[in-house]
Amino acid sequence: MKHISILVPKGDAALGTIEGPFMFFSAVNDFLAGMGKEPAFKIQLVGFSLEPQRYGGVFSVVPDVIFSDVEKTDLIIVPAVNGDKEQVVEANRPFFTWISKQHGAGSEVASLCVGAFLLAATGLLNGRNCTTHWLSANDFRKMYPTINLVDDRIITDENGIYTSGGANSFWNLLVYLTEKYIDREMAIYTTKFFVIEIDRNTQSPFIMFTGQKGHEDDTVRKAQEFIERSFQDKITVDQLSEMFSVGRRSFERRFKKATSNSVVEYIQRVKIEAAKKSFEVSRKNVSELMYEVGYSDNKAFRSTFKKITGLSPVEYRNKYNRQIQI
Repeated sequence: MKHISILVPKGDAALGTIEGPFMFFSAVNDFLAGMGKEPAFKIQLVGFSLEPQRYGGVFSVVPDVIFSDVEKTDLIIVPAVNGDKEQVVEANRPFFTWISKQHGAGSEVASLCVGAFLLAATGLLNGRNCTTHWLSANDFRKMYPTINLVDDRIITDENGIYTSGGANSFWNLLVYLTEKYIDREMAIYTTKFFVIEIDRNTQSPFIMFTGQKGHEDDTVRKAQEFIERSFQDKITVDQLSEMFSVGRRSFERRFKKATSNSVVEYIQRVKIEAAKKSFEVSRKNVSELMYEVGYSDNKAFRSTFKKITGLSPVEYRNKYNRQIQI
């Protein structure tokens, strides 16, 4: 039987990422009982004390055990936390030594959504890939610039250090863990019971690109604004560097540092974001929208669109445009 420890963090946590894993693994035990089998998991809520932790001013979670009293566990689940991430990390710092010690003794660790901010603070993600909610990707890169964030991924598994993407994608990680700990048959059963799409591997179709403007480089910000105003046109790096009187190499370096995207990547993402919005609300075909967002090469447009969204233009339109579905 695997011992699962679900953290009850201080601060404002996303209640569903505490209740969800508890309910999911409890349900797996019930499914096994219905098959005449022994339970697979011992599930505990682990906190700083046994006092109720209140979230959102409405809901209270009562830990089963104090973390320092847990001598050995097999899986630690780090739920999503809301609010100022630096403050939340500081408030939960006492957890980190315990998590690292447990991992050193063989425990696996999984963060759900923006719980990656807490997991990263333990140091266990150093030199590893991880994912988190796409909306928090820029903030994560600022706080942890040496960690390789692959924010298009739904799940990462780095030798027993797991992370999951945005919001409800943590359910996919729970299914993944069920297959790993039990078998594929049970994983499929849980997806049918909870109505989860199995084997999802990207959150790219859900990403809404807004650009990173929370930086102090006014020249780069003006360049971003120009790109966003003029996405229908062909824009080059040379054009931008000349427009803002900055050498090309210096401009590219400053742009990457400020936005976490190269200039070319930024231009592509702005154009594709515009195309996505048009696909969602209009009946225009792929060629029409391709020209509207400044592409003249059909193959390049389709290739870039799929690289960024994980879907072809037609697949995206059919998935998100209700007019097409009717």
